[in-house]
This record gives sequence, C-alpha cells and structure tokens, in this order.
Amino acid sequence: MAKKSIDTPICAVDFAFRRIGGKYKGRILWYLHIHKVLRYGELRRSIIDITTKMLTQTLRELEEDGLVHREVYHTMPPRVEYTLTPSSQELIPFINHLRQWGDRQMAKENIPVIGSSADCVIKD
Repeated sequence: MAKKSIDTPICAVDFAFRRIGGKYKGRILWYLHIHKVLRYGELRRSIIDITTKMLTQTLRELEEDGLVHREVYHTMPPRVEYTLTPSSQELIPFINHLRQWGDRQMAKENIPVIGSSADCVIKD
C-alpha cells in the first residue's frame, strides 16, 4: 500500500494522533511491548472487543506507519509475527503514562480493573 501523503502543513499533535489514535492502536502497541512478539491469534485473543476485520486493518495501518513490523514465516502452516519498531518503542513511556492516569481515574470512580493493570491483558 502507498504511504499516506500530507500536502498541507499540520500540527505535530494531529500528525501523531493520526498514527496512534483510535480505539485499538495504543492497546496493540502496549500488548506488543509487554509480550515482545505476538502472532495474529494472540493479539485477537488479547483484545476481546475487536473484530477480525478491524484487527487486520489496524495492523496494516500500524505497519504502513512504521510502528509495527510484520514478519512472515513460510512454514506449514504459515506463521506471521508482529513486533514493535524502534519508532513505536519511543511511544511506550507515553502509553504507560496514559495507563497510570487510567489507573488513577478508575480508582477515583471505583471502576474495577481487569487483572493486573501493568499489562492490561485479559487472560483466558
């Protein structure tokens, strides 16, 4: 797929949120940070409210933006693994800061946290 072109000047915040905004991108980046390498099915099980179509689309966008590396292994059955790129690793401290903020807000509102908020992964 072609790289998105931006012809008019935009704010750096707008640029950043175009890359990591949305319901799933930050969560995918966080799960990849925690687990280092995840296969498609592992990501699908980690994010319980995402459809197959949306996960595929979001992973493609993250790959196009240079935030996720997709490694295809030509084995039987075929295997695909996803990892963070150096560029996306720079975002992890900010995502962690958002996680900490979420912990505080949820505590204030007495909202229960699923498992450990350190990894935010729902276990089977």
